Amino acid sequence: MPDIAYWLIGIGLAFDLFGCVGLVRLPDVYNRAQAATKCVTLGTCVMLAGVAAAALGASGGANWPMGIKAMICAVFILLTSPVAAHAICRGAYLSGVPLWPGSVEDAFAPRAQDIRSQHAAAESQRAQNEETQAS
Repeated sequence: MPDIAYWLIGIGLAFDLFGCVGLVRLPDVYNRAQAATKCVTLGTCVMLAGVAAAALGASGGANWPMGIKAMICAVFILLTSPVAAHAICRGAYLSGVPLWPGSVEDAFAPRAQDIRSQHAAAESQRAQNEETQAS
């Protein structure tokens, strides 16, 4: 396996380790989601790049299908991990999970109130429709 593959896998492991430490040490769900998204996504993608480099460099490139699969997995993680973290944080915020008291700014607060009122109006409309259909 080429030396660059070892370096990429080691760097990826370091980023994954930092992301795991962030999941344990950071104070609230929003900061933890950031640690998971940034560090773990980058770390996993760099490790997969190392696997691809190892697959393409070993035996004259005889393991190229493994390298292609590693790159496909990296693209999948790059596309899905940030979207999932955004959805989790947005759902947590809209359901009322508080920010850490040391947070400096809550830029989403005005928009969140509008979204909550829209959800409440839609829920009351749905309840009225169900009552109308039941009678």
